[in-house]
Amino acid sequence: MVRPQPNTNGTLRAPVRRTQVNQTLAGTGAPRLDRDGLTGPQCLFGYAVLSTYSSADYHGSLNDVGPLPRRSLSSCVITRIARALTIGLVLLAAPLAATAQPAGKVPRVAILMTATPIADLSGPNPTHPSMRGFLEGMRELGWVDGQNITIERRSALGHQDRYLALAQEMVDLKVDAMVISGAVLFVQAAQQATRTVPIVMAGFAGNPVTLKLANSFASPGGNVTGSTFTIGPEYGGKVLELLKEMAPRISRVAVLHQRSQGPSDATERAARTLSLTLLRTPIEASRGITEALAEIKQKHVNALYVQGGPAWGYHRQIIEFAETHRLPAIYHLHDFVKAGGLMSYGADYADIFRRSARYVDKILKGANPGDLPIEQPTKFELLINLKTAKALGLTVPPSLLLRADEIIK
Repeated sequence: MVRPQPNTNGTLRAPVRRTQVNQTLAGTGAPRLDRDGLTGPQCLFGYAVLSTYSSADYHGSLNDVGPLPRRSLSSCVITRIARALTIGLVLLAAPLAATAQPAGKVPRVAILMTATPIADLSGPNPTHPSMRGFLEGMRELGWVDGQNITIERRSALGHQDRYLALAQEMVDLKVDAMVISGAVLFVQAAQQATRTVPIVMAGFAGNPVTLKLANSFASPGGNVTGSTFTIGPEYGGKVLELLKEMAPRISRVAVLHQRSQGPSDATERAARTLSLTLLRTPIEASRGITEALAEIKQKHVNALYVQGGPAWGYHRQIIEFAETHRLPAIYHLHDFVKAGGLMSYGADYADIFRRSARYVDKILKGANPGDLPIEQPTKFELLINLKTAKALGLTVPPSLLLRADEIIK
C-alpha cells in the first residue's frame, strides 16, 4: 500500500499521480517523471495507474513531490500495458475535437446569398434583414466580425451560374463554414465544391433528405446541416388559400420566383382546387426586376404571389408595382409587409439566419455538422397591413384578423 508522505511542515500529503505532474511539466519543457520520481522512459505512468489516491486528494505543489517507492518488475510491466492502452484511447478520441479552432486562430465564415445586392450585406448593421439577423445572432454568442472572427459576404446577384464559383472561392479561402441562403441549387453547388467544409443551410427551400444532401433530419451525416423554410409541399397551398380569402374574386395569380424555385406540383394542385391559374414569372438577374414586372402586367393578372428571399433586393419596386396596379399580394418574407406590402405568411427569415449563428458557433467549437439535426420551422406567422388593404379597397375578413399574428395599422 502506498502511504502518504510527510510535507516539510510536518503534515501528510497524498501520493501524486504522475500524469498530473507530467501534465504540469508538459508546458515547461522539463523532462517527465518516471516510476522512481526520476526522469526517463521506464514505466512512464508508474503510480499514475496504480496509486490508491486520486488527484483530487492532492493539494500541494510540484515542490511537494518526493521520491516514490520502487515497485516490482511485474508492476512496471502492468504500467507499460496501461500506458499503451491510455495512449490508444487518447489517439482514438483525438479526431473528435479535430475541427475545434486552434488557439489564436481567427476563424473565417462565409455568408452566401442568391440575389441580394452586396451593398445590402455590408457593414455592422446591414440593411438586409437576414444578414442583420445573422450578425446579431453571432454577437449574442460572442462573435464580432472584424474582432474575433472574419465574415466573408458574397452574393450571386441572381446568377445561378455563379453558385459553384462562389462556393469554390470560399473553399480556396479556407473558410471554416459556409452559410447559404435557401436556394436548392446553391447548396448543391457548395457540396459539389467541398465534402469537408461544413455547410449551414439557412431556410432551405426543399427537402434535403429527398435531394440526398442529408441522410435524415435528425442525423444528417456528411457536411450539410442547417434549417429549412417550409415543412412540406402543403405550404404553397396554404399561402394561396390566405390570398384567396383576402381577395375572393381573384383568378389569375402571377408567381414571382427565382428560376430554380417556382411553384411545386402540390401548389399547382392547390391552385386548381381554388380555381386559380398560376402564371410563373422568374426573376432573371440578366434582365432585372423591371422586365419581370412588365411581363406580369402583360399577363393581365389580378393578384401577386412573391416567393422566397431573392425578391427582397427589389422590394420597393415590387410593393410600388402592386400598389400602382391594385394587385393584392402575398409574400414569404414578413419584411415586405413591414415595408408596405399587403400580407405575408411564413417563418421569420431573419430569425432563421439568427438561428444559423448557433450552428456556426457549435461548428467553430468542434461540433461535427453531420451530428447537428436539421431544423424545420415550427411556427408560421401571418402579418397583415391594414393601411395597404384600405388603399387597395379591400375589407379584411374578421377570420383573417383573428388569425393574424401581427397587424400593421
